[in-house]
Amino acid sequence: MGNKFVVVDLETTGNSPKKGDRIIQVGAVIIEDGRITGQYTSLVNPGQPIPAFIEELTGISDEMVNDAPAFSDIAKDMIEMLDGAFFVAHNVFFDLGFLQEELQNAGFEGFYGHIIDTVELSRILFPTADGYKLSDLAVREGISHDRPHQADSDAYVTAELLLIMLSRLNEFPHTTVKSLCKLSAGLKSDLYMLFDEALQRKERELEELPQDLEIMRGIALKRPFQLVKTDHKSPAYPYGREEKQNLLAKALAAFEVRNGQLEMMDQIFGAFEDGRHAMIEAGTGIGKTLAYLVPAVFFSKIYRKTIVVSTFTTQLQHQLLVNDLPKLRAMFDFPIKAVLLKGRNHYINLARFEQSLKEEDDNYDTTLSKMQIIVWLTETETGDIDELNLSSGGMIYWNKIKNGESTFIQAKHWDAWDFYLRARKEAENADLVITNHSMLLSDLNSEGSYLPEYEYAVLDEAHQFEKVAGRYFGKSLDYLSVRLLLNQLGQYEQGHLFHKLEKLLVRLGAGASFNEHTYKLNEIISGLQYETDQLFKAASLFVKRKKINPSLKNRIQIRLPDRVEGREWQALYASAERFSFMLRDVVIAIEQRFSLVERYRNQLNQEEKLFLEELFILKEELESARRTARDLILDRNGKNLRWIETDLRAVQNFTTISGRPVDISDHLKERFFEAKSSVVLTSATLTVEDSFKYIKQELGIGDMPLIEVKIPSPFRYQEQVELIVPDDLPEIKTVSEDEYIAAITEHIISIAEATEGRMLILFTSHDMLRKTYELIKESGLLEDFALIAQGITAGSRSRLTRNFQRFDKAILFGTSSFWEGVDIPGEDLSCLIIVRLPFSPPGEPLTEAKCEHIRQRGGNPFSEYSLPEAVLRFKQGFGRLVRTSTDKGIVFVFDRRVLTTSYGRAFLQSIPPVPVRKASIDKIIPFIQRWL
Repeated sequence: MGNKFVVVDLETTGNSPKKGDRIIQVGAVIIEDGRITGQYTSLVNPGQPIPAFIEELTGISDEMVNDAPAFSDIAKDMIEMLDGAFFVAHNVFFDLGFLQEELQNAGFEGFYGHIIDTVELSRILFPTADGYKLSDLAVREGISHDRPHQADSDAYVTAELLLIMLSRLNEFPHTTVKSLCKLSAGLKSDLYMLFDEALQRKERELEELPQDLEIMRGIALKRPFQLVKTDHKSPAYPYGREEKQNLLAKALAAFEVRNGQLEMMDQIFGAFEDGRHAMIEAGTGIGKTLAYLVPAVFFSKIYRKTIVVSTFTTQLQHQLLVNDLPKLRAMFDFPIKAVLLKGRNHYINLARFEQSLKEEDDNYDTTLSKMQIIVWLTETETGDIDELNLSSGGMIYWNKIKNGESTFIQAKHWDAWDFYLRARKEAENADLVITNHSMLLSDLNSEGSYLPEYEYAVLDEAHQFEKVAGRYFGKSLDYLSVRLLLNQLGQYEQGHLFHKLEKLLVRLGAGASFNEHTYKLNEIISGLQYETDQLFKAASLFVKRKKINPSLKNRIQIRLPDRVEGREWQALYASAERFSFMLRDVVIAIEQRFSLVERYRNQLNQEEKLFLEELFILKEELESARRTARDLILDRNGKNLRWIETDLRAVQNFTTISGRPVDISDHLKERFFEAKSSVVLTSATLTVEDSFKYIKQELGIGDMPLIEVKIPSPFRYQEQVELIVPDDLPEIKTVSEDEYIAAITEHIISIAEATEGRMLILFTSHDMLRKTYELIKESGLLEDFALIAQGITAGSRSRLTRNFQRFDKAILFGTSSFWEGVDIPGEDLSCLIIVRLPFSPPGEPLTEAKCEHIRQRGGNPFSEYSLPEAVLRFKQGFGRLVRTSTDKGIVFVFDRRVLTTSYGRAFLQSIPPVPVRKASIDKIIPFIQRWL
C-alpha cells in the first residue's frame, strides 16, 4: 500500500469543459501508506456567472467566488500535488476532463499519470449495492457525508471510501484476486495496477481461507448455510390473548397491543384448520405481515405442512426475508425453515459461468459483470440475480450464464453447487416457502412444477393477483426483444452465433453437407431482420390509422379486431405470416445443424459446448417468438383480447403486440382455488363499500364458501387526516384538458407554498403529469422546491422516493405504480393530492373488452367493473398518506365528482371515516397552516 493517491473532487458551472464550463471549487485529499496525510481545498473564480441550479446544488454563489483565485493561480499547486500520484475521483473522467482543460488553459501540459475511478471500483467490490452515487455508497459503508456537492466534503468521503475498498480487496482469497487481476486489463481506469499489487501481496503470504468460503475449480464460493429441519415437540397454537401478546413482545422492541393483529392471527389459523379459503382486508398499521406469518408457522409445525407465502413484488419478498423473518425467529424456541424460491432464470449456472471466464473477446460491460460476479460469489448464499446490480449490457451477459436446461454442457461436478436445485430441494422440507404471484401462477401452468407440493397458501397484496394472472395467461411480442434475439444470431459476416455454428461444422468435417446452405440461410436471416422491421412498422401504422381519441398522446393502445378487415389489418396479417414462416425456416435449419453436431459430441471442446448451449437457448426463444406471433396475430378463433401498444415519438422501437384472456376467473377457480385446501387472501384494499363482491368475482370464487373479514386500521383517521375537495376548480368533464391543467397548477403552487412541499401528487395519465410538471417549472414560482417526476426525473420508483425524502421542500409527481407500494412514513409526506378519480381510460383495450364481456352477459359494466376498480385504486392512493400512528396530513381530491355524483360516495365510503371539507383555495390555505 505504498502508493500515493490524490483524491480529487471538482464543483463546476456545468457538465462540459469544451463548451466553456469552468471549475468553481477544488477539493483534494492525499493518501499515503494507506492513510490520509493531507487535504487541500480552494474556491475558484470561474470568470463567469454561476447558474442558479448549480448554486442551489452546491451552495456556492457568485459573491463567494468573487475574491477567490482564478484556476491559473492554483494550477502549479495541483501539478505538484499530483506528481507521482494516482489521480482518483468518483466518476474520474468528468473531473479529469475539467482538470486537463483548465491546466492547458493555464499553460501547463496537463496530467498524464495513472487514474482510478471509484465508481468503477465500487461496482466491482460492492456488486449488490443499490446504487453507485457517492451519497448512496457513503450511507452503505457508514461514512458521514454532511455536505454533499461541496468539493472538500465529497473528496474526503471518496478518500474514505477508497481506503475501505483497498482494505476489502486485501480480504479476498488468492483465487478471487487472481481472477480479478486477469480481467482488469479491460477496464476504463488503471485498476489493474491495484489488483496486480494485491495479487503480488497474496502470493507472498501464506493463505488461510476463511471458514465460510470454499474453492471450487478456481472459483471462491460462500459455503451454503445449512439449516437442518429438526424433529421437535409440536407447539400448541396460543389461543389466549395474553399468550399471543407475550409472543409478539419477544420480537418487537416497541410492542404495542393491536387487537386487529391478534384477531387476524386467529382468523388465519382457523381458516387453515377448517380447510377454508379466507379474504381478510387488513387496514394500514395492523402489522399484517406478522399476523399471517405467526399462524402459518404454527400450522406448519403442528401439522407438518409446507405453507407458501406469495407477494406481488420482489421488494416485499426481500422485506419478508430481511425484516420479518428475524423477528419471527426471535419469537420461537424452535428453528423455522423459510426458503425464498424464484423462477429458474433468476439463478446463476456455475458451469456456464466457469466456461465464460475462459472467453477473452469481451466488451466492457461483460468484463465488468464477470468481475462483479466473481466478488458476489464470495458472499451470496442464493445465487439469485436480484441481489446483483448489473448494467443493461451486463443483463445480456447474464442470459448466457443463467440457469436453464443444459443440452451440451453436462458438468456434473457443479451439481452440488446448483443454486436453483438447492433452493428447490430446501423448499421441499421448508416450513415456509416465500415466492411471488408470477411464480405461483407459472407453477399452475407448467408441466414440471417449480414449487413443492402444497395445499395451504397466503397471498399478500391479493388485490394484484388477478392482474398478474391476466398477464401470466397472456402473451406479448415486442420489437426490441425480437431484434435482440436476431442480433445475437447475426448474419454470417457479423461473426455472431450463426457464424460460429457454420465454422464449427467446417471444423468437425460436417460442413460439406451444409456449406451450400450457409449462403441460403444467411439470406433468410437477413430477410427475417427486414421482415421484423416490417411487422412492427405495420403494427404501429395500424395504431396510427386507428387512433380515434385525440386526447391520447404519445403512448397509446389500440385493440385488434377479431376479424381481419381493412388495409392496415391485412398488411399486418400478411407481414406476420412472412415473419412466422421465415422464423420457422431458421429454427428448422438450426435444429438440423444441432442433430449433425450431436454425432460429433465427443470432439467438442468446452468453449464450443458453451456457445452451442447459448445457441440452444436462443433457438428456444426464437421458437417461442414464432408461437407468440401466431397466437397473437394469425390465430382467428378470437378467444383472447389482443392489442397493440406504441409510443408515437419512436413508434417502431416501442411497439408491443399483446394478448390475454378477457376473463380468467374460471382458470383461477379450477386450477388454483379448487385444487388447494385453504388460501388466505389479504391486502389493505379488497373491499368496495364494505363488500368483497368485486374481488371475489374477478378471482372466480364468488360461489365458494369463504371466511370474509374486514379489520379496520388502528389509526385515528378522524384526528390524523383531513380530506378537502376544492370547490373553485372546474368540473373535469366541462373544460378542455389544458384549461383543467392550468387550474390545478395554480392550486398545486398555492398548496405547496402552504405545506412547504412534502407533497405527493397522483395522476392517472402520464401526459397530464408531464404538462403540469412543465407548467409549474415554467412559472418559476416553486424554484426552491425539488420537483421529482416519474418518467421525467431519472431513476426507479424506490430511487425517486429516496430522493424525495432527502429534500426538505420536495414534490413528487407519480402515476400508476405510485398509487401503491410507496412507503413514505412520518413528516416526509404530509400532503397527498389526487388529481382525478382513477377510472381506467374508456379506450384502454382491457377495460373495453371487460365492459363488453359484462354487457354480453346482461350486466352493468360501470357498477360491476369500472367503478369498483377505480375505488380500489383510490383506496390504494389514499393509503399512501398515513403509515404510522403519529402521521398527520391532508388529502386533496381535485376531482369534484367525488361529491357531485351519485357514485362519488362509493369512494368516500370505502376509505376510513375522515372529515371531508369543501372550500375555495383562499379558505383552504389558512386552514392548512393551522392544521400542519
